[in-house]
Parts: sequence; structure tokens; C-alpha cells
Amino acid sequence: MKKALTIWLTGLPCAGKTTLANMLFRSLLAQGLTNVEVLDGDVVRTHLSKGLGFSRADRDTNILRIGWVCQVLTKHGVCSIVAAVSPFRAVRNEVRAMIEKVGGPGSFVEVWVRCGVEECIRRDVKGMYAKALRGEIQQFTGVSDPYEEPLQADIVVDTSRESPSVSVGRILEVVNRGHL
Repeated sequence: MKKALTIWLTGLPCAGKTTLANMLFRSLLAQGLTNVEVLDGDVVRTHLSKGLGFSRADRDTNILRIGWVCQVLTKHGVCSIVAAVSPFRAVRNEVRAMIEKVGGPGSFVEVWVRCGVEECIRRDVKGMYAKALRGEIQQFTGVSDPYEEPLQADIVVDTSRESPSVSVGRILEVVNRGHL
């Protein structure tokens, strides 16, 4: 790897971020990288951000904590793959600046995992969208809380129109062209 980087997958709940992150991880290992970590938003919330709610301030804190971990990993030459809803543009931009401060320009690759809310609802095996639509879950991104789409993502993959393997291949093209 020429330099460490963070591949940041953002999108609605159930858009396919975790699936893509795990496939990217395996693909990068297959390319011979050994210094790769996956930070999944759901897993991070149970450890690093336990106790945080879903207010805007708590969501921002959660994303900034993940960003800080990625900044440290970048500083030490590790490729980080993040799968987190990260609904607010300003905080994603702040994380990009944090990581590029230690890794340089291009060390943060924002991937918008685009998928319509109807398809996300269809994929939702946990029933979170149904609960949110019934009002049982408050502040649920895509239903009662906003998702601010990236204005200039480094790559956009549409998981409602392409297979996970096609999406991963397209992400790897971008990453390999500039980073590996």
C-alpha cells in the first residue's frame, strides 16, 4: 500500500454498508494487505459509543469517535473500512479533514452506498423500519430523521441496482487507482 487510507461507507440503514465492508476487507486481504480493519457502526456503538443515544449531538459524537480511531489507524499505516450511517454531511467532512491531516489528501475515500428507502425497508430483517414507521423508534434515519446525501462522494454505488460484488469491484478500482 502506498499510504494508509480510510474507506468510509455511508448510507441509509440496510443499504448494504456492512456487507460491502466485509467484502472489501476480504478483497484487500486477498490483495496481500495485512493491515486492514473494519469498523462497523453497530459494533462500535456497543463498545466505543455505549450510552450514546440518537440525538444529533450523540450521532455526531459517535461519528467523530469513529473518525478519531481511523485517524490513529491512518497515522500507523492501517487501512480502515468504516460502515456507518453517518447521516450528517458536516461531520463526515470533519472526519475527512481529521484523517487527511495525518494521511494527506486522498487518504479518505467517501463511498455513498445509495439505496432507496423502499428497498432498505424490504431488506430490513430486524424490523427497525417497521418499528420506526409505527412510531416505536424515534429519530430513525430515513424515516423520522434526515440523511444528508454526500454532495461529492469519491464514489457512489447503488446497491438496489448492482450486486455487492459489482459495487466492491467499483470501489476497489477507485482505491487501487489512487492508493494501493
